Amino acid sequence: MARYTGSVCRLCRREGCKLFLKGDRCYSQKCAYTKRPVAPGQHGQGRKKLSEYGVQLREKQKVKRAYGMLEKQFKEYFNVAAGMKGVTGTNMLSLLERRLDNVVYRMGIGESRAQARQFVLHGHILVNGKKVDIPSYRVNVGDQIAVKEKSASLEKFKAIAEQATRPMPKWLEFDPTKLSGAVTAIPERDDIDLTVEEHLIVELYSK
Repeated sequence: MARYTGSVCRLCRREGCKLFLKGDRCYSQKCAYTKRPVAPGQHGQGRKKLSEYGVQLREKQKVKRAYGMLEKQFKEYFNVAAGMKGVTGTNMLSLLERRLDNVVYRMGIGESRAQARQFVLHGHILVNGKKVDIPSYRVNVGDQIAVKEKSASLEKFKAIAEQATRPMPKWLEFDPTKLSGAVTAIPERDDIDLTVEEHLIVELYSK
């Protein structure tokens, strides 16, 4: 399956904001965006006024890159959201938040969405007691998410249990001592901390 293999720090610099793609490093002074908050490349420091299309494109790219997806999969989320009742942009972000890899990240089991995705792919995560190794699996209210008992003894998960300090979204519950939690509600727009104007993405795809 195609995936981005370049430097993820370049993505934050390109979008002009922190996408928190490298976990704790993004909160430290080692963060590439903190040290050099300009677009990558020879002409990164040049100021260029974006067109209406350019502004919409940057918002789409920002969300795509934050959740670690390529165009085809991202467009599918938009199409599903457009067919739902309610505001399309909010529906789309809510669907993205309900991805299993994102839920694992939000619970603090993974330092980044990329690491959380790896945990899911490697079969370390259980949903309602059954192994699910599909990162895009959509969780529902009442689903129980946990690290597999055999995996919980690994050092990387022990460290997570001891250092769990990330604020927990109100639509999730998590017990770091048991490495398990639950989905208690559908995430609403106020629950999603991504700084993005999703209506611009809707306008872009509606052309």
